[in-house]
Amino acid sequence: MSEPATVIHMDDGKAAGASSSYATAPAAAARRGLPLLLRSGADGFRRCLAVIDFLLRVAAFGPTLAAAISTGTADERLSVFTQFFQFHARFDDFTAFTFFVVANAIAAGYLVLSLPFSAVGIVRPKATGVRLFLLLCDVVVMCLLTAAGAAAAAIVYVAHWGSRRANWVPICMQFHGFCQRTSGAVVASFLAVLVFIVLILMAACTIRRRRS
Repeated sequence: MSEPATVIHMDDGKAAGASSSYATAPAAAARRGLPLLLRSGADGFRRCLAVIDFLLRVAAFGPTLAAAISTGTADERLSVFTQFFQFHARFDDFTAFTFFVVANAIAAGYLVLSLPFSAVGIVRPKATGVRLFLLLCDVVVMCLLTAAGAAAAAIVYVAHWGSRRANWVPICMQFHGFCQRTSGAVVASFLAVLVFIVLILMAACTIRRRRS
């Protein structure tokens, strides 16, 4: 005689719990493979962008400070025949270079002051007001740096190549050190402008995600 088959009855609640646990297991395993900052979903993504924002501000501080110091200390004397007859090239001989030094010094100071506000975005990813404030300030400082860099680049171009129509001769063959310092400063300043563009795009994307 065959034994009666044993029928196992499962409660509907227990079955639903088991199926949900099996469904969430792959999601939990997938989250373990993600970086720590991205495991909490949207907040983790915002926190990750805030960390990148903080690091980019630290990275942009170097070029702006270097550009201000390099141009502000650009000073070269060229002796002709005797030491009593000299040509002198200083940054404050050109209004564009003075504006360039001031703009980069302001940008460097702003980057330092903006670090605590950027750190707030790491601690509180949903703080939209701080991000909007930094976005507006970043736009203003980027425009200031762009204007100063363009003005300084025009002077550097004329110093290197001159202008035949205006009868301006290039001076970089004589004032090589002065031109080298100012040219490097202009390149460093435009690198900082690129970093500000990235910061602005990141802040705009973060604010848009929060409002959507």
